[in-house]
Amino acid sequence: MKEKIFEAMLKYDTIIIHRHVRPDPDAYGSQGGLAEILKESFPEKNIYTVGTEEESLHFLRRLDNIDDDTYNGALVIVCDTANAERICDRRYDLGEMLVKIDHHPNEDPYGDLVWVDTTASSTSEMIYEFYKEFNAQGLQFSDEAARLLYAGIVGDTGRFLFPSTTEKTFSYAGELILYNFSRTEVYDKMYELPPQVVKLNGYVLQNFTIHKNGVASLKMTKELLEKYGVRPSQASLLVSELGNVQGIKAWVFFIEEEDQIRVRLRSKGPVINGLAREYRGGGHPLAAGASIHSWEESNHVIRSLEELCREYAVRD
Repeated sequence: MKEKIFEAMLKYDTIIIHRHVRPDPDAYGSQGGLAEILKESFPEKNIYTVGTEEESLHFLRRLDNIDDDTYNGALVIVCDTANAERICDRRYDLGEMLVKIDHHPNEDPYGDLVWVDTTASSTSEMIYEFYKEFNAQGLQFSDEAARLLYAGIVGDTGRFLFPSTTEKTFSYAGELILYNFSRTEVYDKMYELPPQVVKLNGYVLQNFTIHKNGVASLKMTKELLEKYGVRPSQASLLVSELGNVQGIKAWVFFIEEEDQIRVRLRSKGPVINGLAREYRGGGHPLAAGASIHSWEESNHVIRSLEELCREYAVRD
């Protein structure tokens, strides 16, 4: 499959790279890292990265604005996006060929060419592996590609703390830091928080609820976010904060937006992506997301999570 994807990259003069809505560092890192590799390797080609920008990730990359006509006869690559409905910029199907590169479970195998590796820590790790495999056949690398892919790996491994981190992950990260970019700057910009988000974090730690079977939850209403002056995307940055609480096996944040309530699920063991799929979502076994449309539904999610944790404790 990787050989077929490389052949497609050689064939097309215009390559447009997408990623998922509400992007994280791995979405930006894999999208931008691949773009920089292709620009370095094929300066004569037209390479674009598209999608709605996330202000907190401007330090990683600014995206391109292109016309619909640009998609005519183009190769479109979607990075780090499990489901077609989550692809940012719905024009992804206007191109001539569509490629999916992802590390989430392949529940929706959209695209003409599909490369999914669920053993990879991140899609950024996969992009670096792709470069290494085809370096001898003409792919070139750059400091900027290294910066982006390193940021993506750091983001999706939780600074190498998550179980998805493997020996390969450390090996690739070790190679990437040999390039000329500032790791300190990457870390600072990825993890520094605005004062209002830090204050909201204080609310999180004082107001989360512990339920049966090692489950915890927190509900963030629009009124609460407005009180602290925090956007829903910023509030999502705090979901990992409960991971250090003793006795919690899995937890869920409910973050209210204008038209829906975002469900952020995390786990220390129980597999939660199946639960996320029941509520129009998906993700990794220990980190997933979904959407609901009422606070009553949130109680159903909590009860389902309690049952998951109970079953996990019995099996364990």
